[in-house]
Amino acid sequence: MAAELIVGLDVSTRQQAEALVEALEGTADFFKIGYQLVYGGEGLALGRALIAAGKRVFFDLKLHDIDNTVEKGVAAFAETGAQMLTVHAYPRTMRAAARAAAGSDLCVLGVTVLTSMDQDDLEAAGYGMALGELVALRIEQARQAGIGGVVASPFEASAAREILGPEGAVVTPGIRPTGAEKGDQKRIMTPAQASAAGASHLVVARPIIAAPDPRAAALGILAEIAIGAPRG
Repeated sequence: MAAELIVGLDVSTRQQAEALVEALEGTADFFKIGYQLVYGGEGLALGRALIAAGKRVFFDLKLHDIDNTVEKGVAAFAETGAQMLTVHAYPRTMRAAARAAAGSDLCVLGVTVLTSMDQDDLEAAGYGMALGELVALRIEQARQAGIGGVVASPFEASAAREILGPEGAVVTPGIRPTGAEKGDQKRIMTPAQASAAGASHLVVARPIIAAPDPRAAALGILAEIAIGAPRG
C-alpha cells in the first residue's frame, strides 16, 4: 500500500493555513500542526475546526515531561479527535502517553532522532551510540511501550517497519521531491524512496506550501509516492 501524504501547515497564521487547506481540497486531507501555529495562539482552534470539517489532524508537539503531565496532555489531545500526536521517544514518556491514549483513536508517535540531526550532532549532544543504533533502540522501546508508531527519517523506515510489523505507523519527515533542495534537513529521501522503504506516512511542508502552485506540488508528490508503493 502506498504511503499517505501529510501536509505540514508550517505557516504563521490561521488564515494562511486555511488558504492552503482550501487550495489542497480534493488532493490532501491530512494536515500537521506544529509549534508555529500552536504557539502563535491559533493552532489548537484550527485543528479542532479541521477535525470538525472531516479532515485528519496530526499535532506535532513532541511532548516530554513528568509522567503525570504527559498523561494529562495526551488525554487532552485525545479528546480533540486528532489522528496523531508526537512525544519524545523516551520510555517513560511513551508509556505515560500510551496509558492516556488507551481506548481512543489517537495514534501516539515516538520521535526518534530528528531528520535535521546527524552523527556529529548526536555526539555533540552527549550520545555515545551510533545514530542507527539509537534509532533502532527507540523504535523497539516504542513497540514495548504500546504506542501507535514512530517518527523517523526515511533511512530508518525499513528498520522501523521490521521492528513494528505491518500495523505500526512509520511517519517520515525529511521528504524532498526529486530535484528539490535539502533546506535544513540532512537525512532525506524522495517520496518514492521513502514509500518503497516502508513508510506509512510522509510529512511534507516546504516543498508544498512554498510552491507557486501548492496543489500541483502535492499532486507531483502523490505521483512519486505511487511510483514507490510496494507491489503485490
